[in-house]
Amino acid sequence: MMKKYHPDTMLNSIAVTVAAFAVLLHGVTCLDNGLALTPPMGWLAWQRYRCITDCVTYPDECVSEKLFMNAADLLVSEGYADLGYKYVIVDDCWLSKNRSADGKLEADKTRFPSGIKALSDYVHSKGLKFGLYQDWGEKTCAGYPGVLGNEESDIKQFVEWEVDYIKLDGCYSDVRDMDKGYVEFGKLLNKTGRPMVYSCSWPAYQEDKGMRINYALMAKHCNLWRNYGDIDDSWTSVMSIADYFALKQEFWAQHAGPGHWNDPDMAIPSVSKSQMAIWAVLAAPLLMSNRLSAVRPEFKEILQNAEVIKVNQDALGIQGTRVFRDKGIDIWTRPVEPVHRGNYSYAVAFVSRREDGAPYPYKITLEDLGLNHHIGYTIKRFFLSRKALDALVLDC
Repeated sequence: MMKKYHPDTMLNSIAVTVAAFAVLLHGVTCLDNGLALTPPMGWLAWQRYRCITDCVTYPDECVSEKLFMNAADLLVSEGYADLGYKYVIVDDCWLSKNRSADGKLEADKTRFPSGIKALSDYVHSKGLKFGLYQDWGEKTCAGYPGVLGNEESDIKQFVEWEVDYIKLDGCYSDVRDMDKGYVEFGKLLNKTGRPMVYSCSWPAYQEDKGMRINYALMAKHCNLWRNYGDIDDSWTSVMSIADYFALKQEFWAQHAGPGHWNDPDMAIPSVSKSQMAIWAVLAAPLLMSNRLSAVRPEFKEILQNAEVIKVNQDALGIQGTRVFRDKGIDIWTRPVEPVHRGNYSYAVAFVSRREDGAPYPYKITLEDLGLNHHIGYTIKRFFLSRKALDALVLDC
């Protein structure tokens, strides 16, 4: 039995692997493009850089080829790529305000003077993957040309640019048509023969309108999908997303698996152990949105925790759930490998939501978490401090 749990700080959480023997094997099927068999990992500009287009005032922060080339450089030089962070994803505001005379998409010539193909080539030269944003609407969310009415010709350009990942937003479109439109767009992507991860936003828009969402259809046609509003760089935002995922978990979790993932959004610049632990248990895409040249050491340590990344990338692809909540303590569990004689191991995230900053003793039994096998348990700590670990006692 666990005698005590002492959170060290208000954001302290741990993810541990518990060898357990009580769950049946779970089978999943994957999207037929064969991609994203584990949650995609990489760097996405939006949360940190939004739509900064003034490169005179903000030369290092505007949405430009320089920003994404630097991100590619730093993913490699700072060790992120070696841990699986492979995608460099351009978000909104890369386009010119109008299409070319022949109806093609064009990058802003001032901010992307070399063009998208050159940027894609640069990212690929670093051994990374290149992602690009578009919108299934007349305009993108920031008012640039969308794909609606030009789907086939735009996808042809994506192939010519050797894009590896498409994020398709849903502004300026009819949510009632998204089930058909997003599916058709995905079919066109697959028809090209070029492997492109397909990130869909349609459930977030339908969820906002209170519509019933066909997740079975989505899992068949999208590699990942956003279910909720955009994250911002705050503890409140992270926990509101976690709470919403917990509210919907019985329905959402069954549709996640290799090739198709629920996406709670990006890892924020001030990423906490709590966010990293919850995202790992949720089998969420790990897409950082930060200034890679200025990541504080404690945040870099969190983002590069190989054991937590291993949980996130677990090959079984089973989304975890919140199983316990009491007095500011949340506990999440996820079945993971190794599987022994048809029974799972488990990743367990203990998350303190308390904001008083003081150590807080809390007693809970493993049986409360559904971990009650008579043989016993082996615990491996990923985030827990030695002091907190010493406060845990297991009776087997």
